[in-house]
Amino acid sequence: MSAQILDGKVVAATVLDEARERVATLNARGREVALATVLVGADPASHTYVRSKRTRAGEVGIRSEHHELPGDITQQEVADVLGGLNQDPTVDGILLQLPLPNGLDGEAATMQIDPAKDVDGLHPTNLGMIVLDKPRLVPCTPNGCMRILEHYDIPVRGASVVVVGRSFLVGRSLALLMAARGTDATVTIAHSLTKNLADVTARADIVVAAVGIPELITADHVRPGAVVIDVGINRTENGHLVGDVAYDEVSEVAGAITPVPGGVGPMTVAMLMRNTAIAAERRAPSGVSHK
Repeated sequence: MSAQILDGKVVAATVLDEARERVATLNARGREVALATVLVGADPASHTYVRSKRTRAGEVGIRSEHHELPGDITQQEVADVLGGLNQDPTVDGILLQLPLPNGLDGEAATMQIDPAKDVDGLHPTNLGMIVLDKPRLVPCTPNGCMRILEHYDIPVRGASVVVVGRSFLVGRSLALLMAARGTDATVTIAHSLTKNLADVTARADIVVAAVGIPELITADHVRPGAVVIDVGINRTENGHLVGDVAYDEVSEVAGAITPVPGGVGPMTVAMLMRNTAIAAERRAPSGVSHK
């Protein structure tokens, strides 16, 4: 059996088109949508990620303004920049690129962002609203995973789901979204220290790998026909990108699988644009749908 490929690029294109329409509606009313990106330090990967996000913003009609800060900046100086953006009425969304350089606290900095402008969805207020089944701005990667499942008509209600990974960035947030009322999956959170991990995952209808260990999930971890969502992005010694799933062998067992690259990755940026449009709608003088 060869698995169906869940192409994140196709789904991301749909989400970007939707974001473009929402932004155009606001722009037509004279309401320019703006995203502020904040990049601290000189990490090449972070620069690449931010450049990609700014490019996508421009493609959907979002104005981006960039704030590039030196790596030796103080925590208070980072907070001051974020505070200024919170108060700026022309800014709808704030993206603080993580991780921050050594010596700076990314979690503390994230908490400085106005939850209404937190388009990454990582502020405790936004995470807490997921717990209450009243999501506002939802973390981009977990929401992207949900959108892939929806796009390909993969049933989640009543499904047995194992999320391997417990970070607030992906694993815990995604588990909450999966188990929420209206989605109604039965969710188990596992991790790299879970005893007999293969026995746990092999019982699942849907396996999500978000643990950050290259090719941890092998064919033995997946029951025949299961859906596998690979959130991992790991670079090997020879420079190749691989996921948390051993793709070649798992794709021969699974019913459907996301590739790396080209699976969940494109969805993260697309959902960021969606969140920025939603944040702008909620700050607009009159009501615009933000479902």
